[in-house]
Amino acid sequence: MQGKHSWSGSMRWRIVLIYFLLVFIVMVVVSVFITNSLETYQMDSLRNKLTSTVEKGSFLKTLSEYDNLLNHQEEIQDTIIDTWEFGFSEELSIVDDNFTIVASTNENLTGESASEVLNTSVLTTAIMGGKMAEADGVLSGNIPVKHLVFPFGSDGNGQSKGAVYIRADLSDIYDFSSQSKYIFIYAMVLALLITAILGVLTSKSITDPINDVTKQAERMSYGDFSQEVVVKSEDEIGRLAEMFNLLREKLDFTLSEMSNEKSKLETILKYMADGLLAVELSGRFMHINPAAMQMLDILPEDLEDHTYDQIMEKCGKHLSLEALLKGSKTGGAQDTFDFRGSVFAMRYDRFKNESGQDMGVIILIQDITERQKLENMQTDFVANVSHELKTPLTTVKSYAETLLDGAIDDRDTAISFLNIIDTEADRMNRLVKDLLQLSRIDHQRERWSMKESNITALLKSVIPKIELSARQKQQHLNVLFDEDAKILVNIDKDRIEQVILNILSNAIKYTNEGGRIDIDVLEGGGNVKIIVSDNGIGISEADIPRVFERFYRVDKARSRAMGGTGLGLSIAKQIVEEHHGTIAIESQEGKGTKVTISLPLAIRRGQRGID
Repeated sequence: MQGKHSWSGSMRWRIVLIYFLLVFIVMVVVSVFITNSLETYQMDSLRNKLTSTVEKGSFLKTLSEYDNLLNHQEEIQDTIIDTWEFGFSEELSIVDDNFTIVASTNENLTGESASEVLNTSVLTTAIMGGKMAEADGVLSGNIPVKHLVFPFGSDGNGQSKGAVYIRADLSDIYDFSSQSKYIFIYAMVLALLITAILGVLTSKSITDPINDVTKQAERMSYGDFSQEVVVKSEDEIGRLAEMFNLLREKLDFTLSEMSNEKSKLETILKYMADGLLAVELSGRFMHINPAAMQMLDILPEDLEDHTYDQIMEKCGKHLSLEALLKGSKTGGAQDTFDFRGSVFAMRYDRFKNESGQDMGVIILIQDITERQKLENMQTDFVANVSHELKTPLTTVKSYAETLLDGAIDDRDTAISFLNIIDTEADRMNRLVKDLLQLSRIDHQRERWSMKESNITALLKSVIPKIELSARQKQQHLNVLFDEDAKILVNIDKDRIEQVILNILSNAIKYTNEGGRIDIDVLEGGGNVKIIVSDNGIGISEADIPRVFERFYRVDKARSRAMGGTGLGLSIAKQIVEEHHGTIAIESQEGKGTKVTISLPLAIRRGQRGID
């Protein structure tokens, strides 16, 4: 699993930061607002107090009655000192219209020029304009003060006789404001510290369930669906945990179903007899099952380094990916190809994605070699049967027409022709009989009379039946086995006799006059072998694998002349195989042929009822 993310990059940090910034901004705004409000309030309170003190009573009226303030300087000074109760932070002065300080609570200023020690601009505004004036300033020593000037004795044109000039020290107010700011800063730091702690705890209560869900989701990404998120609340987070658990159950069930289906599909693809290939448009293999790899002789490492066209070019250029895409443009298509002696049928079609765009080609390959062989055999069988029947029928019809045309009047010619017709009819009869027997064996309709028999006794009874044919060709028929031996086999005597007669007849037929035919019987390994050898014309190596095919003849013209149907060895092979035995031929052209029939020995149960 992946390592944990850094705390600074997590949601918890962002929640704490946002919470912290919100509280910080609120505290700053509140502290600035309160400190400014307090300062403004104190300034207004000071102004109102001084204004009320100056304007109430008859002080300004009394001053207005003096024609020349300097003439009443001592009187005004005494009145100020005796009447006005100011603190140490306020200073009051009386200034005439010549900007001379007539009287002052600060006796050092009495008689001084106001323009040199007081704020000239506010004095000018008050005396010359007849209006109350106000200003803030700073005295030497960085002492903040407020200047308030109240004019009196206005002449109606805005000119005043003088003005009451009050200068108030603001140090206490500013000190109080600074103290308030420090108090707010301390409170802010404490509040932010508490906010940070509460933010961590709050974010932990939010992010811990989310982290739990994240960890479980991460484990789910690795295929572990066994875990479950604990629901600790009924809020949105708890609802999220419930939905996650429900999702986990549904996903686990769905993936289990998909896994089962995938396993089934993989098993089907792995063990299906047909080859399956999925190829992208780029030519890269998306999938190829073992059957296809075996059919096309593809190794696993070939799939990494080769494209479809590079691998399939050995099967034919008509199977290129471009040709398949072109062939399947309007739907599925099919083709056939030969590869290493086998015949394959190929069906293919395009496959698309959900948007309907072509993604590649699906190819199904089927080995039809055996089917092709069967079809060829069926075609050959029908042709051969037709040919075998047509030849005697043509002969019969020709001689019959000749007789009908007048040859019947010549007795000797008629008898000769009728004998030929009789021979051809017998030939057709044998052919039909052999075909019927093959059909019964193929369809499991042949009735077998299986019985425990002595194979040597059977051979002794068969040999006399073909001795005459051998003597006619002056051939030597040699019996090499012990005629008194008892070798028991479980067989249908008539059918095995048919096989032996067929083999011996072929040996006599294809051995020249004066030739040699040996018959031997060998016992061993739970089987008995009947061996017929001759020194006849033999069979070429190319013809040996096909001698058991129906209607196949090594020398067709000579075989027909000898009356053969081309079905004898095929029937013999099927009869022997029905007895759970085998028949094999070894031959060299010009040196002779050896036929070996192997049959399983009978289980020893006694001697009663043995033929």
